[in-house]
Amino acid sequence: MDMYPPSEPYDQGALDVGDGNTIAWRLHGNPDGKPAVALHGGPGSGAAPWYARMFDPAKYRILLFDQRGAGESTPSAADYETDMSVNTTDHVVADIERLRKLFDVEAWLVFGASWGSALALTYAQRHPDAVSEIVLFGAGTNRRSEVEWMTRGLGRFFPEAWERFRDGAPEKLRDGDLSAAYNVLLEDPDPVVREAAARRWCDWEEAIVQMGDEFKPNPRFADPRFRYGFARTVTHYWRHGAWLDDRPILSNMDLIKDIPGVIVHGALDLQGPLRTPWEVDRAWPAGRLDAIGGGGHCAGDNMDAAVVAATDAFARSSKMD
Repeated sequence: MDMYPPSEPYDQGALDVGDGNTIAWRLHGNPDGKPAVALHGGPGSGAAPWYARMFDPAKYRILLFDQRGAGESTPSAADYETDMSVNTTDHVVADIERLRKLFDVEAWLVFGASWGSALALTYAQRHPDAVSEIVLFGAGTNRRSEVEWMTRGLGRFFPEAWERFRDGAPEKLRDGDLSAAYNVLLEDPDPVVREAAARRWCDWEEAIVQMGDEFKPNPRFADPRFRYGFARTVTHYWRHGAWLDDRPILSNMDLIKDIPGVIVHGALDLQGPLRTPWEVDRAWPAGRLDAIGGGGHCAGDNMDAAVVAATDAFARSSKMD
């Protein structure tokens, strides 16, 4: 089995988390099942229904939620007037805790994909007693070196696309932090400037996930509101190092050394090279790296199957009422 069949949420709503923000949430699976929370990527992508398909709906109670500014959470990062200063890693970690308490969960499995993996590790390090297991997919730690790789290093593999991406930044900022340069454009008062920057940023996002003949453009990037909200959120986080520089994930792995986990990662992931999950694995005695040969950053059948195998194994090992 690659993934479980699609399902509709059995409950959904919105939680007021302060700062003028509400978080949209959905519950899937078995109301009496093992609790799990899925942390989406981006940051800014929103929680797609496929996250719930990584879990056996008969055995898990799965919480999906849209992080601040993303998906159906309000206010949207796609609205220029939205205050991004109250959208940080610290805010989102606090939101996860609010959701855990809302649903009276003592400890839950935390699943994170891409950016969500860095968020999952950060949350677990700050609230280890609230985490029973961790499953990561396309893992990263959002270090400055990883952002530099995403915005510059990958240019050696996609030189034409990277040159277009670089040239979309203001000339005086092209030799510095490109995420910061684009964030300047995305906060410009002129909507034409903002839309052009969002388009160029998302074109680069599309370029760096391409691998082989099976690549298909992601339809979400056809939506100008999604493009702007996504690009604005990513660059806002990246230019600030996701506010993790003073508490880097790899330096704090001892805080979760006893929490069991699995990292599923494509061995040929150019966007997030295998070095980072390998380093996380080495620093995590209770974790295990499952490197999928031929896999890239996006989901493929072998990678989906490996994630499902991990969540199935944790469901079997869980003491459920």
